[in-house]
Amino acid sequence: MPSPNKPNATEHVLYTAAQVRELDRLAIASGIAGFELMRRAGQAAFSCVQRHWPDHSPIEVFCGGGNNGGDGYVVAALAAEAGLPVRVWALAAPESLAGDAALAWQWARRAGVAVAQWQGELPAENSVVVDAMLGIGLHGDVRPHYAAAIQAINSSGLPVLAIDIPSGLCSDSGRILGVAIKAKQTLSFIGLKRGLYTLDALDCAGAVSFADLAVPRDVYAERSIESLDGVVAHLNLRSMLAQWGPRPRNAHKGVAGHVLVVGGDYGMAGAALLAASAAARSGAGLVSCATRPEHVAALVGARPELMVHGVSRGQELDALLAKATVVVIGPGLGQGAWGRELLLAALTANKPLLLDADALNLIASEPQLLLSHGGPRILTPHPGEAARLLVCTTAVVQADRFAAARTLADRYAANVLLKGGGTVIAADASLYLCSGGNPGMASGGMGDVLSGVIGAFVAQGLSLQRATCLGVAVHAEAADVAAAAGERGMLASDVIEQLRGVINQYAALS
Repeated sequence: MPSPNKPNATEHVLYTAAQVRELDRLAIASGIAGFELMRRAGQAAFSCVQRHWPDHSPIEVFCGGGNNGGDGYVVAALAAEAGLPVRVWALAAPESLAGDAALAWQWARRAGVAVAQWQGELPAENSVVVDAMLGIGLHGDVRPHYAAAIQAINSSGLPVLAIDIPSGLCSDSGRILGVAIKAKQTLSFIGLKRGLYTLDALDCAGAVSFADLAVPRDVYAERSIESLDGVVAHLNLRSMLAQWGPRPRNAHKGVAGHVLVVGGDYGMAGAALLAASAAARSGAGLVSCATRPEHVAALVGARPELMVHGVSRGQELDALLAKATVVVIGPGLGQGAWGRELLLAALTANKPLLLDADALNLIASEPQLLLSHGGPRILTPHPGEAARLLVCTTAVVQADRFAAARTLADRYAANVLLKGGGTVIAADASLYLCSGGNPGMASGGMGDVLSGVIGAFVAQGLSLQRATCLGVAVHAEAADVAAAAGERGMLASDVIEQLRGVINQYAALS
């Protein structure tokens, strides 16, 4: 995976608003005038409009009172100079603009652009809307006048290009601040914003593209950027798998590791089966499953490649734990005495451990249990489980998923994978984000599959950090392949059947 510190990896790095402002400052310090950056941004946005909506007319530009609005005035000026119908709806009095934004407004006036204060008008039929109202500096809820404009644009059903970020979306967390533009396209400048790839952004940003505005590469290498909060690496599956490469020709099952899946209480045997099957399909040399004795025959019948063991007490796990390379515990584990006893046995074995589902819920209710584990570990909570682990509400977790993942990693001394739209990973003091996947994954068993995939990668010798990142990316890609037949009704087992193809397709390219 490209290092987020290397200047040639900017397309794989996601930034906070503060970091982007620092990039902007450094770009200006390098000799690029602020208005020149604005001109380049406006030109990139105008080209995007022409490329995607050549048959829509007029161009309706909604401009706010800051530099985001200045970008919009440049778009309008360029459109007018090209002889295209265009008008600007001003949300802030143009006379109140300052600095580069004022220069952009003056350019638009000279070009003959019609500028009017927005008073509730709807965009013209068949127009294309350029959203240049609110940029990355927004923190509190959108003010009423802007909120009304956003609602009018959204209700029009017209295509929208959002400049830098959809107005009303928090560029750091991806959450809607009251109300937000729902764009077809978002064109982000200088640095991709991490809030464009998680939470509400998945429904607001549309297709995200990037223009670096010819900012010098050495600007991205400045250490002052990381010091603001640490950058987020945007996972690239092709790069990660190509670096892994194909297996040696003389490989055997002993060198591909042994995954032990522990779970499957009464009524939940399927969860353990899904995790174990995913581990097998992801290349683990051996996969064992410890479950209720009553489930052994059913699991072996469904997947004969697995070694399935019935266990009634924690001590019965000892021999299985001794042979395991990595332990995946939690799928269908339950929170009763049986599950707790098996969890305690797994913790005291000090093997690399992935905790999911009910294993996390047991830890949340008894955090001291983790004191008995001396090995490395991965936690894979969904937002509800993360809230229980942090003793807060799910809303608090979702308000800043990056902060929640990092806090979990610090508090539980673990690599943490926070599930959800735009999965966030906190590992080895770094943050990662996977924007792959689709709404079809909102069905039972998907998390069990993910746990099995990651467990298999750990078993095959990858570090916990790399296995977690790669596992998330592979799982998302397999789900996207499965979704080609439709998102509604997609099953976790459909994803399992795509794992092998995804992994081998990219690994063979190295």
